[in-house]
Amino acid sequence: MKRVVVVQHAECEKPGLIAEALQSRGYTFETVLTSAGEPAPKDLNQAQGLVIMGGPMGVYEQDRYPFLRDEMSLIECALRESKPILGVCLGSQLLAAALGAEVRKGREKEIGWHPVTLTESTFGDPLLKGLDRTFIAYHWHGDVFEAPEGAVNLASSNLTACQAFRYGKNAYGFLFHMEIVPEILEGMLRTFADELKEEGLNGDNIRRQAQTYLPTLQAIGKHVFEKWAELLNRREKI
Repeated sequence: MKRVVVVQHAECEKPGLIAEALQSRGYTFETVLTSAGEPAPKDLNQAQGLVIMGGPMGVYEQDRYPFLRDEMSLIECALRESKPILGVCLGSQLLAAALGAEVRKGREKEIGWHPVTLTESTFGDPLLKGLDRTFIAYHWHGDVFEAPEGAVNLASSNLTACQAFRYGKNAYGFLFHMEIVPEILEGMLRTFADELKEEGLNGDNIRRQAQTYLPTLQAIGKHVFEKWAELLNRREKI
């Protein structure tokens, strides 16, 4: 069976367009909600790849959230087996940390719709080549990291030097969100409303801006995640 493990940390932060891309390529996926007490697998076994979604916790909070240690072990296992990995937001931070990078608090939180600029390294990248050099992405993070040693920095923003990276041929981390659909956007705005208030941000403004920016971002996300799903197919044939 063509299967992928999806690790989720918040009910509202679903795989969205990632799930659609996997299904379009004939993959099923097993969702593990570790924050609700569901244990992360010890290894991927027969699964072809690993997806790690976002969440409100920090990589450095492993004493408070012990399941993050298990997720790091699972990522390390996937890296050893050269199985495709896709980390989104917290997932990208966990992947970066597993590769030796320091994840720390940024100088301010980056929440809402902000430009992302792709680096020249994306010109030949299997997922990102051919995309516009700059586009408006959806963000919700306060932690940052440098591109891990041996990784390729793929994108940046005004606040964050490393917004995306690739390690090897098939391990990708994206700090920004391309997977969102309206349901996910609404869920995040409701679930993390207190954080918006603390940061002096207005959820209605983010909602209104989505009418302008979300359709283009969804087209980009669909392209990127379908290309990632092709990496699963490619490895399966090796």
